[in-house]
Amino acid sequence: MSSDPWGRVDETGTVYVRTADGEKAVGSWQAGAPEEALAYFERKYDGLVVEIDLLERRVRTTDLSAKDALAAVEHLRQQVDQAHAVGDLEALGRRLDQLTELIETRREERKAARARQAEEARKAKEALVAEAEELAASDQWRAAGERLRALVDTWKGLPRLDRKSDDELWHRFSHARSAFSKRRKAHFASLDAQREEARRRKEKLVAEAEALSGSTDWGPTAARYRELMQDWKAAGRAQREHEDKLWQRFRGAQDVFFAARGEVFAERDAEQRENLARKEELAAEAERLLPVTDLRTARAAFRAVNERWDAIGHVPRDARAGIEGRMHAVERAIQEAEEAEWRRTNPEARARAEGLTGQLQDAVDKLRAQIDKAHASGNTAKAQKLERELEGRQALLDQALKGLREFSG
Repeated sequence: MSSDPWGRVDETGTVYVRTADGEKAVGSWQAGAPEEALAYFERKYDGLVVEIDLLERRVRTTDLSAKDALAAVEHLRQQVDQAHAVGDLEALGRRLDQLTELIETRREERKAARARQAEEARKAKEALVAEAEELAASDQWRAAGERLRALVDTWKGLPRLDRKSDDELWHRFSHARSAFSKRRKAHFASLDAQREEARRRKEKLVAEAEALSGSTDWGPTAARYRELMQDWKAAGRAQREHEDKLWQRFRGAQDVFFAARGEVFAERDAEQRENLARKEELAAEAERLLPVTDLRTARAAFRAVNERWDAIGHVPRDARAGIEGRMHAVERAIQEAEEAEWRRTNPEARARAEGLTGQLQDAVDKLRAQIDKAHASGNTAKAQKLERELEGRQALLDQALKGLREFSG
């Protein structure tokens, strides 16, 4: 008979394994030494150890599901319970018990982790829904559209929730996207209509601009082009494929007109500068008539200068006031000389001036006599009053005398 701490072989060749409940027959061995029998059944035990080692490693290092892991434990437990092996079978049972506890612990941890992930996913999806609903009212069509597409990609990367919650959130999310798309579509449809209307209006403006391009009615046509430009700006933008072409035609028509006007104005400016030089010579000639010493000669000479002046055309606008002012100054001086001559030679005016002067002189002489009398009688207040009146009458007399001297000048 042969034995070791975990088993023995009796004289009949029966092999036993020792357990806490006593010995248990696991097989028989009829050929060979008893030690070989124990070794054979110990190798079976070692095989069980290897399988348990492998299962423990899979549980700890892989994503083996709890269901599959427990099924594997149960399978090994049956093998251990029914094992025809020699070794510490109770230790294997304890290892399987511990492995079962580990699997249960891991299952609870995974369950908790899944719950946390689900809660995080729910919050993340609620945040996506809230942002999508906010974007649904945005008028930033490009930016909001791109952001909504990014939100869809983010949504796809999140775990699914329970079906009811996931469907409800997705319904809100999808509704927000649809609302935005509907508003954007309506906006661009309206914009297309506006641009089509702008195209029609600008085509009319272009047609009128091209019709005016050959006009030589420079002032009114230039004013009309300014109005057309205001109408162009007010019309808004047409579709991109039409806007540039219409603008080129519109601008081209204006360029034709203003280029032609520019050539005409350049010729006119050269002519007006020549006219200015000639009028400056005449103005200098007229100014040499001053001061007027011989009214008749000055008047005839100025008339001759003025006739040559009128025969000359326009001068540049910015020089017009200055050059005309010089001629008007000479004309005013001659007119003043004429008025002075008339006053000097007019007998009726001279008689009126002499009469007025005599009356004022009599009034002054009378006031002076009254002042002397008041002083003599000691009436100072009356004398002062008469002196103030005398000042006014004397000023009038001085002015009248000045006018009278003009008649004798």
